[in-house]
Amino acid sequence: MFKPLKKPLLTSVIFATLAVNAFAHEVPDPTIKRDAHDGVVRLYGAGGPDTAFMKVAKSFTKETGIKVEVTGGPEPTWTKKAQADADILWGTSEEDMTALLETYTTFHWNDVEPIYIRPAVIAVKKGNPKNIHSFDDLLKDGVRIVVTEGAGVANTSGTGAWEDVAGRTGSLEDVRRFRKNIVGFGKGSGPSFRMFVEKDADAWITWPDWPITHPDKAEYVSLPKDRTIWRDVNVALAPDADPEAKQFLDFLNSDRGAAIMKTEGWVR
Repeated sequence: MFKPLKKPLLTSVIFATLAVNAFAHEVPDPTIKRDAHDGVVRLYGAGGPDTAFMKVAKSFTKETGIKVEVTGGPEPTWTKKAQADADILWGTSEEDMTALLETYTTFHWNDVEPIYIRPAVIAVKKGNPKNIHSFDDLLKDGVRIVVTEGAGVANTSGTGAWEDVAGRTGSLEDVRRFRKNIVGFGKGSGPSFRMFVEKDADAWITWPDWPITHPDKAEYVSLPKDRTIWRDVNVALAPDADPEAKQFLDFLNSDRGAAIMKTEGWVR
């Protein structure tokens, strides 16, 4: 016969679960010695904006001679280095930056500045063979969709984006029908893109920069205004950053920087 868990054991299980959830993102490493003053402007953040930032950095370095190093990708691949020498962090959404500030304690909430924004879009296969031209096309039988979700273990701007789009007009039936067509949940935009390709998916709810920078694999269809959601890219400057880092951010925020960022879907 089934016996209920004794209270002490049940309590232990609950706290163990909470502990796992509490450390679902990277944590500060107190053994890392921080020294950002090395004459190089160093930026870290999730993949996506990095390709546009690299273009801005190239232009900035050509003009000023100041070296800028942009490191983008899954946070575990750069967390220890960023804790040691990051001048600037970028967040691919407000949720993303909020999580980063839990780990990179040199940076503060008041230092965060939203600088550009972009809309969610429907990425489709190159040539759009499924003839997807609207959100309603995603609800049809047989459409294979990939979405991005952090799943409690990955810090990503895509978390909840598909649900926000599908539920935008208040229709529960839209969410249900959309969800039935999901064939994969990627823990980050990079894994989602690979899943989109490997699963031969027809569509992926994502941001414009991904299809723009992978034109051999994808293109995108804009969502109508009543379905579109927007999330910003934001930056935080470390209080102990190289002096040149502020100069780079000024350039990034200038009209010239904006023109470069716009080539990958980032607008103001």
